[in-house]
Order: sequence, then structure tokens, then C-alpha cells
Amino acid sequence: MKEKWLWGLVSLIFMVILLPPSSWAGQVITEDVRLWAGRALAQEKTLGAVITPDTVAVLYFNNKTEYTRLDFLRKGLALMLITDLSKINDIRVIERVRLQALVEELGLGVSGLVASGTAPRVGKLLGAEYIIGGDFIKGTFDAFHIKSNILEIPVGEVFGISVIEGLLKELFRMEKDLLFEIIKYLKKVKLTPEEEEELRKPLSTDVEALFSLFKGIESSDRGNYGKASTFYEKALKRDPGLRPAKSALQELYNLGLITKKKRRGALMKTLRDRTSLTDELTPEAPLKRALTPGDVDQRDTSDVTISW
Repeated sequence: MKEKWLWGLVSLIFMVILLPPSSWAGQVITEDVRLWAGRALAQEKTLGAVITPDTVAVLYFNNKTEYTRLDFLRKGLALMLITDLSKINDIRVIERVRLQALVEELGLGVSGLVASGTAPRVGKLLGAEYIIGGDFIKGTFDAFHIKSNILEIPVGEVFGISVIEGLLKELFRMEKDLLFEIIKYLKKVKLTPEEEEELRKPLSTDVEALFSLFKGIESSDRGNYGKASTFYEKALKRDPGLRPAKSALQELYNLGLITKKKRRGALMKTLRDRTSLTDELTPEAPLKRALTPGDVDQRDTSDVTISW
């Protein structure tokens, strides 16, 4: 009985060690996150995996289009799903920085993460009950497919396979279709009307803003914070209400990884007074609002370069 009690105490301590502080909601891989990843690996052999019920991890997607310039979508799709799934009260979603820290600690690239046998181990190290992953694949003409599945870690079963098709410029719509397919398979999730309404709001309807955000995340992971800030600024110029770009840029300032120049200070002041394309139009950009792919096709896209 004493040994059982002691083991329960050790497991509880281990879970506390692995649970991240709320400040980890950012996009920078800080020293605290790296230390957590190191401890997780060190404890793996002695204590094994501690699965937290109703916890979901979203892995990076695999680029199978053969177009390397689309590699930024690997983390971008994951970021979009993490952002949306985090709004659901019935589940807990693992922060992206934890996944990235483990990838680095294990010496894996994104390609290594999606290799056979690697993803379940990463899911266990993250303490997730479910992991979501998949591929994006070149389709016919300008279309491509997003294929996703869900792995239930405790039983090792894959279920909930979904395939979404569309054009690259419809990425915001495709992600929503994929999101609700995933939710359908997560039987523990019961959306309230308020949650569903919130989830249907696109992160941004400006795909070029999204692409700049994704490139900023990749640059930040590589430690190139100046380049990351430039991409975040580009994203915010196209969609001033793109919250992940705004918070990521502010995080770089707060951590002292970039300095506030006059033009950047002016940009941040401007952003505080403006809202997202998905919420309210700014006087300068009356044609940017688009709720459907058809609306996107009708906008002026002369300055948008999206091609395979």
C-alpha cells in the first residue's frame, strides 16, 4: 500500500513538472521550454508516459506536394488547428512550443517527426491522449488535398481519417472543414452554440497574411527573430487584426529579442486602433472582406501571388 501511494505521488510530481506554465502560450522556444523538453526525455525511461485525459496534440503536417516552397504550411496548418481547438472547453490542447522543443531535443526535423513510429512517441512525451497529424498532397490542376487522421495514444488506434480538397487560396476554408471533421471524431467534445460560432470565424481571410505569419513562425524557430518580426509586420499590414501575428510580434519585444524602432512603434500603435478583416473593415481596405471562396475570387488580387 505504501509503495502504491509513493508511486502515485511520484506520478503526480511528474505531471506537474511536465505541465507548462500559462506563459508558454507564445511562439518563441524559450530556455524554460527547452528545459522542460530535456526533463521530459530524462523521465521517459524511469517513469514512462503519463497520459493526460482529454488532451490533444497537433503535429506538423507532411508536405507531399513535392513543392518545397510550401514547407511553411507544415507548421502553418498545425498552428491554425491549435488556435481553433484551444477555444474548446472540453479538451486541453498542447502548445506548439512544446512540440517544437521536443522535436529539437530529439534531433528531429519536421520530416523526422512524421516518420513512422516517431509520432506516437512524441505524443506520449507530450502527455497527449490524442494526436492529430496528416499530409497535404498535390491534386489535379491547382487543387490540393489535406489528409488528416487521429491517433488514440493509449490504445494505439488510428481513426477519424479525413480528406479535404481545395485551392491554396481557399486555405482558410479548408482548415475550417478539416477542423469540424476532427471535432466530429472527438466524441468527448460537445460544442456549445457559442463555441461553434466562434470556431467558424476564420483566423484570416487573407491567405497572404497567413503565409507571412507561418513564415514568421519558421524564422522564429530558427532563432532569426529579426526576420520573424519582418514577416509578422507584413502579415499585420495585410490583416491588422491577425491576433497570432500581433501577439508573436509583441512577444519578441517583451523578451528583448528585437528592439522597438520608431516605425515599428508606429505600426504597433496603428494596430491597436484597427481590427481584423474578419471582424470589421478598415476605411483603407474596403474590398478585403471575404467570407467564401467565391468572394475571394471576386476581390482584387492583383498584388497576390499564389501559385504552384
